[in-house]
Amino acid sequence: MASDIRASELKDPVDVAEYLFRRLHEVGIRAVHGVPGDYNLVALDYIDKTGLNWVGNCNELNAGYAADGYARVKGISAIVTTFGVGELSAINAIAGAYSEYVPIVHIVGTPSTISQRDGMLLHHTLGNGNFEVFANMFREISCVTAKLNDPHEAAMLIDNAIRECWVQSRPVYIALPTDVVQKKIEGERLKTPIDLSFPINDAEKEDYVVDVVLKYLQAAKNPIILVDACAIRHRVLDEVHELIEKSNLPTFVAPMGKGAVNESLPSYGGVYAGDGSDSSVRERVEAADLILSIGAIKSDFNTAGFTYRVSQLSTIDFHSEYVRVRYSEYPHVRMQGVLKKVIAKMGKLNVESGPLPNNEIAKEDQDMSEDNQITHAWLWPRVGQWLQQNDIVITETGTANFGIWEARFPKGVTALSQVLWGSIGYSVGACQGAALAAKETGDTRRTILFVGDGSFELTAQEVSTMIRHGLRPIIFLICNGGYTIERMIHGMTASYNDIQEWHYKDLVSVFGADPKHSKTFQVKTKQELHDLFNDKEFSAAPYLQFVELYMPKEDVPKALKLTAEASAKLNAKG
Repeated sequence: MASDIRASELKDPVDVAEYLFRRLHEVGIRAVHGVPGDYNLVALDYIDKTGLNWVGNCNELNAGYAADGYARVKGISAIVTTFGVGELSAINAIAGAYSEYVPIVHIVGTPSTISQRDGMLLHHTLGNGNFEVFANMFREISCVTAKLNDPHEAAMLIDNAIRECWVQSRPVYIALPTDVVQKKIEGERLKTPIDLSFPINDAEKEDYVVDVVLKYLQAAKNPIILVDACAIRHRVLDEVHELIEKSNLPTFVAPMGKGAVNESLPSYGGVYAGDGSDSSVRERVEAADLILSIGAIKSDFNTAGFTYRVSQLSTIDFHSEYVRVRYSEYPHVRMQGVLKKVIAKMGKLNVESGPLPNNEIAKEDQDMSEDNQITHAWLWPRVGQWLQQNDIVITETGTANFGIWEARFPKGVTALSQVLWGSIGYSVGACQGAALAAKETGDTRRTILFVGDGSFELTAQEVSTMIRHGLRPIIFLICNGGYTIERMIHGMTASYNDIQEWHYKDLVSVFGADPKHSKTFQVKTKQELHDLFNDKEFSAAPYLQFVELYMPKEDVPKALKLTAEASAKLNAKG
């Protein structure tokens, strides 16, 4: 049972829920995603009071995806669910955030401490008196689990959870019992901001690692830089860009690192994913005698089926918790400090130029005669031509994830995808969260989604949430008759990879959009899409726009075909 703190002991009494939401506001969160349930209702009353906005999603899974997208744009996010049924609906999304290092504060309204102590037979339980089972599930996919059962500990647990969420860039789980929501705790702590600084490396160890890195870097004849997702997640992009611009080394990104680097820089060389890469990219990366690998996640889809052909003997890995130079690992040496000193000390390096990717469409794919179908070989370079500075581009697991590799971005583009976790339907919820985060900043950034018809059918309801909040995404719905990435792995003509086709664009009206503040399109040829891209009103993104984009069922990006073949072989291994 939660025990009270005497009012006389408190300099500035504040309710636990108010303390929690004020701390969320402090770290930059302005919108809270989630779904109401009876165990979180009283807590939700504090959202407006603390300057936050309630989003209100169509279900908890979508809310989790939306919180993920919001965090990737804003830096951190929050979701509120109810005990049992609500939190388990969100668990897939939270697992994806854990997998891909996305910081989400997950607040779960739980039964009262008295009910839990007495093992009462309550709704939303397993009927066995076990109130720990769901928290234990989340313990495996959260970097901190905080149970606010005791008001004496609540403020400390909240502050620690939010700090670790930020520093480790992973979800945290905060359980808030119904009888603790309004308990008084010390609000004086709110005058001292949570310390979000990263741990500082041991100076002697850091200097030693810097010297080792410089030894190999300065001796290298044709080094390159390879940037991946954890450079984004662990907030070292300032250091990365300083390294790129001062060294002038050819720079490449892994698929999960797409958007990490300013692709308008002259030293940008393209996307490296082993055999899934453009031949000029693959040859340059694999010929390098030293690779500065920053924030790598060497998963199957991120390496086109583990087809990297680079030796660890020619690699220096920079990570959030260690640096590895060839086969020597230096634990507890964070990359931020090392990169800063390497940049300051590296001097002039040997630079051998790399490829210069562009958005030119291959000659054989340029035919735009009447009835010429849209192909991936034509689409993605054309998308690259159409994109604008600072766009937010979300691509779904499947053809869009792999196709976007072929688009060279303008400066400042933020790319969202879920290459490692790969939960289909993710991108629709993520689009809502990303568009909301962009709206909060007050700028004019466009939010653009590319999603397949099969994936869209899993989470289509979030278009309703976008409409509700006046968001203005441009949604490209790739209509190609089902689960294309699965077809490429196995079952090209199997019925289990088929879907019921919907009148997709009509959903905008079904979900209640004002026809004066939304617009839908259907394009089936290259010329139609070319004309749409050239439409200034469309490209200005004045309101929500939904485009049915038809493509041949068996047409896929080259990189997807190669990766799917590798995945099929791996699945078949005994």
